[in-house]
Amino acid sequence: MPEVFRHHGYRFFFFSREAEEPTHVHIESAEKYAKFWLDPILLAESHGYLSKQLKEIRELIQEHEEEIRRKWDEHVTNHRQSEN
Repeated sequence: MPEVFRHHGYRFFFFSREAEEPTHVHIESAEKYAKFWLDPILLAESHGYLSKQLKEIRELIQEHEEEIRRKWDEHVTNHRQSEN
């Protein structure tokens, strides 16, 4: 699970076998979990987060969008190369 970054207890990451899905990022903290699509930035699913926390996570994704996309592209490229 490649990690993108951590911020105030939130861990932003990718799962290794999701290269065929549209660009997205997973977030977890404690027993909570969320997934956001990036095109556009939309909540895909959430378990345990309050609306206020999801708003904060969405703002963090917006702030780090370039970094997330760059790391996604690197991750997908590396994953596809390892399959060939």
